[in-house]
Amino acid sequence: MNFRRECGILLHPTSLPSKYGIGDLGKEAYRFIDFLYKSRQKLWQILPLNPVGYGYSPYQSPSAFAGNPLLISIDKLVKEGLLESKDLRNLPPFDNEKVLYNEVILFKETLYKKAFKNFKGQEKSTDYDIFLKNNYYWLFDFALFTALKKHFQKPNWNCWEDKIVKRDPQTLNYYNQLLEEEIKYQYFLQYIFYKQWSELKRYANDKGIKIIGDLPIYVSHDSSDTWSNPHLFQLDEEGNPLVVAGVPPDYFSETGQLWGNPIYDWNVMEEEDFKWWRERVNNLFKLVDIIRIDHFRGFEAYWEIPAGEKTAVNGRWVKAPGYKLFSTLKKYFNSLPVIAEDLGVITPEVEELKKEFNFPGMKVMQFAFESCKYEEFAPEYHEKNLVVYTGTHDNNTILGWFKNISQNNSKVLQVINNYYHLDTAPVNNDEICWRFIETAYKSNANTVIIPLQDVLCLGRKARMNTPGTLKGNWQWRYSSEMLKENFEDKLSFIADIYNR
Repeated sequence: MNFRRECGILLHPTSLPSKYGIGDLGKEAYRFIDFLYKSRQKLWQILPLNPVGYGYSPYQSPSAFAGNPLLISIDKLVKEGLLESKDLRNLPPFDNEKVLYNEVILFKETLYKKAFKNFKGQEKSTDYDIFLKNNYYWLFDFALFTALKKHFQKPNWNCWEDKIVKRDPQTLNYYNQLLEEEIKYQYFLQYIFYKQWSELKRYANDKGIKIIGDLPIYVSHDSSDTWSNPHLFQLDEEGNPLVVAGVPPDYFSETGQLWGNPIYDWNVMEEEDFKWWRERVNNLFKLVDIIRIDHFRGFEAYWEIPAGEKTAVNGRWVKAPGYKLFSTLKKYFNSLPVIAEDLGVITPEVEELKKEFNFPGMKVMQFAFESCKYEEFAPEYHEKNLVVYTGTHDNNTILGWFKNISQNNSKVLQVINNYYHLDTAPVNNDEICWRFIETAYKSNANTVIIPLQDVLCLGRKARMNTPGTLKGNWQWRYSSEMLKENFEDKLSFIADIYNR
């Protein structure tokens, strides 16, 4: 589908200000939506809303369907009578600049348990029963999976007792009764998350703001999806991956990226009319208005690496049934508002798949300037059906990137200097950021998305993720006082000038 000429901000909810150590779905999320509205922004792009997994990454989640309970607003639980104000006395001294996940999980889990105890004592509303009924197709397996992980205290589901690994019906029933309390606790967390998120999304939509969600192509091996649907993945008899996902050596890494996710058995998925994918997409469209498909390239052909390899170098390209999948999805959905993340080395076949379904691709200004090709970064050359970014969650901030280029890449620096005439008119950090932002807004492309870090003109310490690394990612947060009115004025001014 063709998108309207609009602009938006990239910010994951974990980065919102909060006194509880992590951004949540409380008042600061509503304040951010108000900021978007006053700034004439029409789009809020987020990362996956699923629970975080290995390395606290939202791209290594234990579920493709569940919501991240760490985003639940404590203050909203107080307003609903599920917690008392006295429960919030003596708050730990959380870091206001980054999420320290271990501390946050320990603190929030204690409060969630109290809230659940109070919830059990209340009369259940009909919307709780409706939630359970409408989401049972994934919720039961996820809740049981989470309860079993705590019970067995082992890292991977295929290390549990053999009968539960193989999902023996009698054994499933036994553990369902044994772990009933924990299972119901997981139901509660998901109900509260979906309730709070739905309220926030409704507020955004009422302000004319659409939410762009993120759909990772793969799921984690240690996930309820893999445990409950092993036939959909290429696993051996013990449940170990035969092959794993990643990408070959590229801009980010000389040895490629070894993600380690199990690879789908696409033949089985096709035989089932892509039922799992239909359910996954349908579930996500309940939470967001537009879906950005991460690693879109993998739906045309994916990089398959033998299990046990230490790097992604020794892999091979294998064809994927992208055309059949998206054709099937189109049959089941009235519209398919999708953005294709088509970064990296893209083949003509990938371009053809994207154009067949009229999915807009992406342009990242940092990569464009580094290509030293004028048509890659000059806004007048961009096609309309495109989403332009100054950077993504995987990039350095514009300021951090520019400072690195200034020190280490004279060729690209000269291209930037020529384009912006920086060598004849020195500019400060704020001006650097806003020149890049304005270039994106000038673009002929229908959609432009700017990470909030670039709007705030922050340096490399505000980077969200560095691909190929495990420490220090997904932690960045901004403080409440950073979101000043002058940013609203600047954004609304250029949105007006460039008709967004």
